[in-house]
Parts: sequence; C-alpha cells; structure tokens
Amino acid sequence: MKAATLPRRIWQQGRYETVAMLRNGEQLILMIVLPLIALIGLSVTPFLDGLGPSRVDVAAPGVLALCTMSVGFTGQGIATGFDRRYGVLRFLSTTPLGRGGLIAGKVLAVLVVLAVQTVVIGGTALALGWRPAAAGVVLGVPLLALGAAAFTALGLLIAGTARPEATLAVTNLVWILLGLFGGIVLPATRLPAALAPVVGFLPSGALGNALRSAFLDGTLDLGAAGVLALWAVLVGTAATRWFRWS
Repeated sequence: MKAATLPRRIWQQGRYETVAMLRNGEQLILMIVLPLIALIGLSVTPFLDGLGPSRVDVAAPGVLALCTMSVGFTGQGIATGFDRRYGVLRFLSTTPLGRGGLIAGKVLAVLVVLAVQTVVIGGTALALGWRPAAAGVVLGVPLLALGAAAFTALGLLIAGTARPEATLAVTNLVWILLGLFGGIVLPATRLPAALAPVVGFLPSGALGNALRSAFLDGTLDLGAAGVLALWAVLVGTAATRWFRWS
C-alpha cells in the first residue's frame, strides 16, 4: 500500500484535532456559548451606545475577535499542553507526520473551528440586525486569519514552555483579562482611562480595533493590523525557539 502524502497526513491530523475540540464540552462552552452570551448581552445593554449605527454592529466584530482568541489561544493552548504532558506530542513528532505536519494540523483545526464559530456568531448577529460594511467582509477574513495566527502562536508558546496545569490556569486567566480589559470586545473608549493607551498594543486590542474598523467603516486599520502582524511574527518565532515537545 502506498504511503499517504504529507498533505493527506496533515488533513487527517487537522480533522482529528477539529473533532476533538468540538467534542470537548468545556471548550465548546468557551468557543461558542460564551461568545454567544457576550453578543446577545452587548446587543441589549447600553455599553456600546454611540459607537456605531447599532449596538450589534459594534458588538459583532469584537465577539468574532473573542472567538479567534478562544480557539487559537485557549483552545489550542490547553489541548497542546495536555498532549505534551501525556507524551502525545513526542510520539507524533517521530511519526511520518513530523513536527511540521503536527503544527500544520493544529493550525488547520483552528481555522476550521474558527469558520464554524464565524458562521454561528455571524448568523446570530445577522438575525439580531447586524449589517456589516460590504468591504468589511472582504477585509475581515484575512484579519481573522492573522489574529488566529497570533493567538495560536501565543497559546503554543505557553503550552510548550509551562506545565499543563499552569497552562490551563494561565490561558483561562489571560482569556478573562483580555476579554474584559484587553480592548477585544469593549473598545478602548469604554475601558478605564489608564488602560486606553495600552490596549491598542495588545493582540486583543489590535484585533478588536482592526475588525471594528473593517466591519463598521469598510476600511483597513493599518496600525492595528501591523501590531497584530508583529505579535504573530515575534510570538511565532519565540514558540519555534523555546517550544519543548516533552
């Protein structure tokens, strides 16, 4: 029997990772249920009044950014941390899949789950009255992919350097802090004044700002996109350098 090609092996690994994430009840709550609650909550409360045509128009981009952080950072960070603890990473890295194929499979899974999240959250937002700018839809796809790259790299950096228990605690804590105070769901103008100058330089604030600019105005926020790209490059390089497979 002919051996499977590398793309086929990556596809199979990505399929496995995707199914594992979608079948995990805790991760499903983090990736789908909590963002839905945030979307509906922000659409019926006055926190975002005055920032756009309607509450849901401002809320939807931020919640999509939150989904990106959930699946790339928390979801893959926790899964990879425990795979490392139980020796799964070390075993798979010695198979024909290889380390590069394993990482590619994880990235593929993140993108597939992010697509599912986008359909669910975007569909709910449309039902609530969301009307994104036409150009924003075109800009939003690469921005979500760039955000997924940055947050996945950050999740892998933590998972590859810390103990699994610490990874679980750190990723969940950081998710909460960035979700509340990182400019990802609530713009800097709705945060304490002391935080406003800082959040734009965080990956959460950069992604939130970039998506709001795209979906609300149909424009590309080059500064926010640049900050996000810089995070992706720097954290990706650090993860490649310091990631431990066992």
